[in-house]
Amino acid sequence: MEAGRPVSLLKKGVDDLKETWPGEPDRFLEHHIDPFLLWCVKKNSSDITWQSNRPVMCEIYGSLYPSTYRALDAADMTAAITRLYGTEALAILAGGADIDLSYEIMIDRFTRVRFRVNMTAILADGRDGVQITMRTLPSAPPTFTQLGIEEGITKNWRPRQGIVLVTGPTGSGKSTLLAAGIRGLIESVHGCGKLLTYEAPIEFTYDTIISRRSLVAQTEIPRHLPTFAAGVRNALRRKPEIILVGESRDRETISASIEAAQTGHLVYSTVHTTGVASTVRRMVSTFEPGERNERAFSLMETIRLIITQTLVPKIGGGRVALREYMAFTEEIRETLLNMTYDKWPYELMQMVAKTGKTMESSAKDAYEAGKIEKRHYLVYMQGSKAARKAMGMEVKDDEEEEAGGGGH
Repeated sequence: MEAGRPVSLLKKGVDDLKETWPGEPDRFLEHHIDPFLLWCVKKNSSDITWQSNRPVMCEIYGSLYPSTYRALDAADMTAAITRLYGTEALAILAGGADIDLSYEIMIDRFTRVRFRVNMTAILADGRDGVQITMRTLPSAPPTFTQLGIEEGITKNWRPRQGIVLVTGPTGSGKSTLLAAGIRGLIESVHGCGKLLTYEAPIEFTYDTIISRRSLVAQTEIPRHLPTFAAGVRNALRRKPEIILVGESRDRETISASIEAAQTGHLVYSTVHTTGVASTVRRMVSTFEPGERNERAFSLMETIRLIITQTLVPKIGGGRVALREYMAFTEEIRETLLNMTYDKWPYELMQMVAKTGKTMESSAKDAYEAGKIEKRHYLVYMQGSKAARKAMGMEVKDDEEEEAGGGGH
């Protein structure tokens, strides 16, 4: 304490996580933005958030730290917005739309730093303001080995045709897992042939991944094409072997992906769901009741693998990925196709436990390996038991005790 006031956590010129940018100017101008972002990356920031009337906040190993000593005013925010997107950004935000883009800083001819960026208008201290969220992207995608991907996923990652889905909540590492998988396809002995991606925005690039038998073309939505569904239709005119659809969130995109898979293509995509059963239920529910039965069976005929991932704080810092997954073998698809689609969620919850891996099992493995705290493990135990009860499935007494046990 100094003079009855707590000592500020913010420091200048001290090399620790609480340090703010030593080069911070009295007023941010456009030429300050890139040096500041590079400093944030050097501090291992995974996310950088600019917000009106607040200091810039960096997320480092899952915790937020202020990276500017002072709060940003309207002029600071305007400089950042203009540098990242252009002068028209303010008009777009004022019109009630948010902005998604990718931003790149070229350090030299061979080195670049990339960010995924979202700009959204907000209310800040009673006035209109803006929040800019920047996700730091590695220069090259990681590998499955670096991510510790389970063998059950790797051996089923490349079916001959059909749909592979990577699911999870926002910020769960879906794009990173998908990019690692694409890298593996490119680097495989026989390459991946012609691969087309449709992303909003493009996060990972594959320019540095060398393969004589792979050709990758990346398209940004809506910069190059208006929608994901338009991207799939575009892909079918370009004779690819593999199509990556950044997100399957509407009926039109899901229908287009199913049709692409039915015509012999391998389609990868992401969905904002948690769990194998809930993913299938969510995708079926996007269709109108009158067409739901037909589209549900078309989906089941084409689906090959579903992976759900979430990130949990790791003991000692950082985060650990928990995954639920199941490969849809011909036998599993045949079993499901012989029953009405409304029975699939119940059946899938049983199948995942028997033939794949549940999120509860993944959390238990991480807890027993000393990677996560018991309280995080219990969250998944309780969630799993609640879901099974809701589906009318049996829950054993000892499971109830463990799910409601101590350790908080």
